[in-house]
Amino acid sequence: MVKKQTNVGVVTGAVFVATFMSAIEGTIVSTAMPTIVGDLHGVALMNWVFSIFLLTSALATPIYGKLADTVGRKLVFLVGLFVFILGSTLSGMSQSMETLIAWRALQGIGAGAIMPVSFTILADIYPVEQRARVMGLNGSAWGIAAVVAPLLGGFIVDQLSWHWIFFINIPIGIITMLLIWFFLNESTQRKPFMMDWAGCLWLSVGLLALMLTFQLLSESNLGIVWIIAGFLVTIVAFWLFLRREQRTDDPLIPLALFRNRTFVIQNLIAALLSGFIMGFEVYLPTWTQGLLGLLASQAGFAITPSSLMWIVGSFIAGKLLMRRSPNQIVNIALTLVLIGAVTMALLPANTPFWCFFVIAAICGTGFGITITTTTVTVQSQVPVDEVGVATSFNTLSRTLGQTVMVSLFGIIMNVEMARGVAQHPKTTMAMMNQLINPQTAKDLPQALLPTLHGILYQGLHVIFIAGAGLIVISFMVNWLDRKNTQRVTEH
Repeated sequence: MVKKQTNVGVVTGAVFVATFMSAIEGTIVSTAMPTIVGDLHGVALMNWVFSIFLLTSALATPIYGKLADTVGRKLVFLVGLFVFILGSTLSGMSQSMETLIAWRALQGIGAGAIMPVSFTILADIYPVEQRARVMGLNGSAWGIAAVVAPLLGGFIVDQLSWHWIFFINIPIGIITMLLIWFFLNESTQRKPFMMDWAGCLWLSVGLLALMLTFQLLSESNLGIVWIIAGFLVTIVAFWLFLRREQRTDDPLIPLALFRNRTFVIQNLIAALLSGFIMGFEVYLPTWTQGLLGLLASQAGFAITPSSLMWIVGSFIAGKLLMRRSPNQIVNIALTLVLIGAVTMALLPANTPFWCFFVIAAICGTGFGITITTTTVTVQSQVPVDEVGVATSFNTLSRTLGQTVMVSLFGIIMNVEMARGVAQHPKTTMAMMNQLINPQTAKDLPQALLPTLHGILYQGLHVIFIAGAGLIVISFMVNWLDRKNTQRVTEH
């Protein structure tokens, strides 16, 4: 009997749709959040609708990576999609903010499979010379989602109801599952199924404690005791996890991976750059709204060129991976990002809007080259039967980089604004919150606007200096792998 071959085109399309569906979820919920809060009366719990999705997604990622290497990519991807659809359905049926948060947690557990297993499937069905280009195209789903989500979310909320921002995932998800079921055919030769449940427990506790501590760090009413307790739990849990992984025969994340210098460095660079990307995507629109007075719908387009050039950067990475070592490629990419970061740190407050398109295009090219290179390189550093674990760890590194840095950037902004307000007695933090929204900024006293703009500009200025510092640290980390001149090759 002849084994059915995978339909590469259909599977690639299905993977792209699944990635887009996961990517659009965060932004489209943001668009609908004012309506959801008005309906469910839960403004105090609003942030948890986003945070819980990120938390459970991050916790599930390494477990899915291990399962993908043992029971197969296809089954794990289908299970992840099913859980995501179930979570979406129940989220749409929520009648209170508490139940919405609970079902968003379930939705996040499903989403945790989509990105790492998507990249693992693409690594299976494409040779290394094509992989970077295809992964870049798949990664562009996040950029497209950033542009489409506000428009789609606004239309759904206006024409239907906020419940449909979740229900829309049901038909799309089912179609994607059917395409994967019928057109992805993979080898049945896998490792015997063994799951390190104790390792799962300690890693989950450690990640949960770490992410929660950083997310709560910027809350002014949080005592120092809670922060210390959070970090202590994190340290103990990770120590117990490492101890478990050293003793078990089939670890969740093989510690031997961390003896590979290139594997460690590429993941660390991915985490650092992802932290910078988070600051870039959050605070560049803040600049265009708060300082230039543009509406949110217009301000969001300031980062659109970065999403488009990300694809171009991925294509460039695909070409470079055949000719140069990952160390050399990452240096080229980080140079582009550093140019953008330093430029943003030096810009005057009245910079014209078009300048941000140029900066975003330069940064986006660097993002695309770096993230694609780190992903493909990490996959090439491990045996075929550990590609799932390696890819999921790369995804986890990026998520942790985003979580930690968005919290630290928030602290920097709050400290700088509080310092500015303290120096100008007529201003308040409430005024700063009003200033960032152009709709409410119109109600502020005109005489105070220059002062408020100056305070906001100073906060953004320090954030972009910190962002440039992250890229400098990335260069230093990459320098540690300078002696590795090997190009990426097939397993």
